[in-house]
Amino acid sequence: MKRLFLFLTAFLSYSSAVLANPACAVCTVAIGASLGIARKLGVPDAVVGLWAGALLTLLGYWTILFFDKKGWHFRGRDFLLMLLCVGTIGFIYIREVVYTPVVIWNVFYLDPILFSTLLGMALFIYSQKLYQWMKARNNGHAHFPFEKVVLPVVWLLIASVYFTYFPISL
Repeated sequence: MKRLFLFLTAFLSYSSAVLANPACAVCTVAIGASLGIARKLGVPDAVVGLWAGALLTLLGYWTILFFDKKGWHFRGRDFLLMLLCVGTIGFIYIREVVYTPVVIWNVFYLDPILFSTLLGMALFIYSQKLYQWMKARNNGHAHFPFEKVVLPVVWLLIASVYFTYFPISL
């Protein structure tokens, strides 16, 4: 058994082409564990949902890029992949959260985590669209290093502060 472990370790350490892929199993487990940890720290579920929605949207984009790389194309592919990736929020927190829909802003009747996940997804997508627009207006260059990363983080931080001080009531 020890030989097999050493062989597998040596074999995996000599991989030829390695690409950085932040959508690893550790990240997925971190998303799943974040609600329990955040609850113990006193972070509202809506704030966790914002960040989980943004991260799952990013995972959806990576999945679309993977399908492009493999040449797998079919009708409605991008929508389906994004729906599957963001929809995993229900599977991640299935043991942690009971579905309790509430009226949000007198418009929506959703569970606060589901609502904040969808809002996090929208914030991430629109911040990326804003980045592309800003970059196009600046002759194809970013205004500062890591602008593509800073924009969604700032938007999510603003929304997190809002949901911290004005929580979605149950």
